[in-house]
Amino acid sequence: MLAARSSASRDIRSLDGVWSFQLDPDQDAGLDQRWFAAPLPAPRPMPVPASYNDITTDTEVHDHVGLAWYQREVQVPRILGTDRLILRLGSVTHAATVWADDVEVATHTGGYLPFEADITEHVRPGGTFRLSVAVDNRLSWQTLPPGFLATTAAGQTVQKYYHDFYNYAGIHRSVLLYTHPAVAVTDVTVTTGFEGATGIVTYQVEADGAAAVSVRVLDAEGTQVAQADGAAGQVRIPDVTLWRPGAGYLYTLEVHAVAGQGEERTEDVYPQRFGVRTVEVKDAQLLINGEPFYFRGYGRHEDNLIRGKGHDTALMVHDFELMEWQGANSFRTSHYPYAEEVMDYADERGFVVIDETPAVGLNTGIAAGLTGAQAVPTFSPETVNDATREAHAAQIRELIARDKNHPCVVLWSIANEPDTTTPESREYFEPLVAVARECDPTRPVGIVNVIMATPDKDKVWDLLDVVMLNRYYGWYVDTGDLASAEKHLRAELDGWVAMAPDKPIIFTEYGPDTMAGSRDLFARPWSEDFQTAMLSMHHRVFDDYPHVVGEQMWNFADFATAVGIIRVGGNKKGMFTRSREPKQNAFVVRERWLAMRDRLGF
Repeated sequence: MLAARSSASRDIRSLDGVWSFQLDPDQDAGLDQRWFAAPLPAPRPMPVPASYNDITTDTEVHDHVGLAWYQREVQVPRILGTDRLILRLGSVTHAATVWADDVEVATHTGGYLPFEADITEHVRPGGTFRLSVAVDNRLSWQTLPPGFLATTAAGQTVQKYYHDFYNYAGIHRSVLLYTHPAVAVTDVTVTTGFEGATGIVTYQVEADGAAAVSVRVLDAEGTQVAQADGAAGQVRIPDVTLWRPGAGYLYTLEVHAVAGQGEERTEDVYPQRFGVRTVEVKDAQLLINGEPFYFRGYGRHEDNLIRGKGHDTALMVHDFELMEWQGANSFRTSHYPYAEEVMDYADERGFVVIDETPAVGLNTGIAAGLTGAQAVPTFSPETVNDATREAHAAQIRELIARDKNHPCVVLWSIANEPDTTTPESREYFEPLVAVARECDPTRPVGIVNVIMATPDKDKVWDLLDVVMLNRYYGWYVDTGDLASAEKHLRAELDGWVAMAPDKPIIFTEYGPDTMAGSRDLFARPWSEDFQTAMLSMHHRVFDDYPHVVGEQMWNFADFATAVGIIRVGGNKKGMFTRSREPKQNAFVVRERWLAMRDRLGF
């Protein structure tokens, strides 16, 4: 899906702000009572974008399970002419139904990707309409992430799930109203390469009904450097400036789609930014522009105080400043697609991104181990099944459709820590890997491997281009015993290198929970001293293995969770606290990463 961009033919209005909000008192009673057909009966204010959970002081809002309603009045542009009016929601977690006045205009399942509705026929130019959004935070075995509903002894409905971050809900990203001509550009695909100093740009445009399509390539200063006619083709950029890690040089493919003649003539203009760069896996290395790249960075979360998962531009810029200060060059969008603004900014800043679907929690064994609950099979007709796989495939397609043109994205991660140790897991993932490769044959594909799926047990490694490992030797395994942890880590790495000698290895998670301010002469678990010692052990091991091409520790910052007594106040594995204050190890890692940057480049 194309991002909403302003151009000579497209206008955008933001609908962000304070909306009316109301919890559905009895699961879906608001639907039965047609709350969308009139102002909400007992609303309270709620900011958009933001999670609704932490905004108020009401426990009922924080812990709500079921539908929650958002509503506002919207002013329609006075002059539309023949243009279409499009409503775009960047993220509603986890499902949404949308009405313009009393007309249902959209439904969407999947809490981290955008969706749109053409509302032209349902509004009046210059008038207003009532926009209602019913948000559903309930998870099932057929959603991503998966979950199930349970009833407490007191009769309260609660949401259970298998992922280790809080199930924030709400309208998490911007809501936009934009226009485009009736005949419009609906998709653009850009792939790039280079020969010597010449950039090679292959493009394909979808614009149904267009009589003519042409493209102009503009450099970062807006100067035309290439042009072509036709909805598909190839252009060459002389003296090309490559997009590189740390140097996010961007071009714009300005697409023109013309329809009609004379007074009926319309022209849609869509600006698609891109960077000229290549990505490949070869000889146990990940190459960007033919040069080996070493990942320095983190898993992260869209998570902060009060706003939950709501996108915040000021926080985004500050986080990137902190990452650059520490010497990081990359991150993983753990465990879901991030806001489009984050991807755009990573393009601009030259950060390298592992882009991940919301397929987290496809492993019931982890939850049983953490909570002591009775384990159930991950893959079965009653749990993760064929319908789940179809939903998973849809999420892969939507993610790649949204992010395929971002030069920052070098690797698709189609799941985090799933069960990959059974024949059923192979049957589940093999077609999904094929979906990812069909949608984008230009980037490698991976699955983030959980600690139980060691080389002798994993059933899917050969389907993938890279080995991505989440490993907690010294924390969940060999707790506090770093000598044994190092021995076991080295033994497992030896196994991966022997089994997959041509595949690069990226450590996508490692690190202990750490209480900020806790100092300990004996460097025991939970102290800042233990965090430094444990990560230093891992780094010492990484440096001894050429197959290891990346270290993305867990986590950039502490974040909210809901996993009982082992998560007091959330997950504390951050380099920074949840309010972005550095722990001791942030300075130790900074020294390592800046030295690596000086030696290897950004």
